[in-house]
Amino acid sequence: MSSESTIEKATKDKSRAAEEAEERDEDEEDDEARDEGEGSDDGDSGDDDSDDGDSDGGGSDDVATKPMSMIDASPKEKAALDRPSSLAMTWTITRRELAAYFNSVITYIVISASMVGLGLFFYMYKGGFWQVDRVTMQRMFDFLPFALCFLVIPLFTMRTLSDEKRVGTIELLITMPVKDSEVILGKYFAALAIVTVQLALVVLYPIAMFKWPWHLGELDWGAFWVGMSGLFFLSATGTAVGLMYSSFTESQILSFFATMLTLTGIYALGTLSAVESLQGWPGDAISFISLQSRFEPFARGLLDSRAIVYFVSIAVLCLVVAFHALERRKWT
Repeated sequence: MSSESTIEKATKDKSRAAEEAEERDEDEEDDEARDEGEGSDDGDSGDDDSDDGDSDGGGSDDVATKPMSMIDASPKEKAALDRPSSLAMTWTITRRELAAYFNSVITYIVISASMVGLGLFFYMYKGGFWQVDRVTMQRMFDFLPFALCFLVIPLFTMRTLSDEKRVGTIELLITMPVKDSEVILGKYFAALAIVTVQLALVVLYPIAMFKWPWHLGELDWGAFWVGMSGLFFLSATGTAVGLMYSSFTESQILSFFATMLTLTGIYALGTLSAVESLQGWPGDAISFISLQSRFEPFARGLLDSRAIVYFVSIAVLCLVVAFHALERRKWT
């Protein structure tokens, strides 16, 4: 009995194992069939995409085969150069030149030497201010015009264009999207600004003497400011003359001496005794072109409109000559 029951158990175990193996095989076949079905669906969708691509390609071919008149072409816009205004370009060059002035030690030497020379002349020459016995700044107006013509203006203008030519940056500057007139005006305004700084520092003398910390008397400030405006117009003319000579040469030394001799000579014409003795139109003509005779009304506190027109006319003429000198380099 024991052996028969053992055999029956063994046969039942074998049949159960066979059924489990058949179920596993069926499950694997179902999984494989399911995977094959998903792959076929993907292939069909790929075929559809390829069909869509073919249809798109055919459309592009149709567009390509259309005549140009049937294609809606948008009008082409001209490419405009985004260039700043002339005023902005001039101001940019002016700032660049002012930065170069204030980074140069020559600027501080000239300003310091001018202030010391004015102080010595004002306070010590022939007894100085104390021998005048009246509250006036006439002695300062006797010294400053000659100092501006002889030293200050030539030193501040000798490098404006000469230095650009010497180092070769003038070619780079004139090939940039900047006009020659903007270059000339930018350099002119920068040089005139640095000379104006020199004149502004001169105002410290009467302020210290008649306002604070000392109060030596009541100064006629109206006449004083008229005299300072005359110095400004004289500086504007001299700066234009210096810029003109700087546009002619690459040498700063030549530009300095040409400016100094021209300004000093024109200023000294009004002080020559031979010129003062001339009668008629020769004497009037020489007196008219003299910087000293044009400045004299301002030194007395008189605002002369004819002198203003003279100063402005000479400045404009020199700037035009400098502009043509710079423009000529493009054709040489």
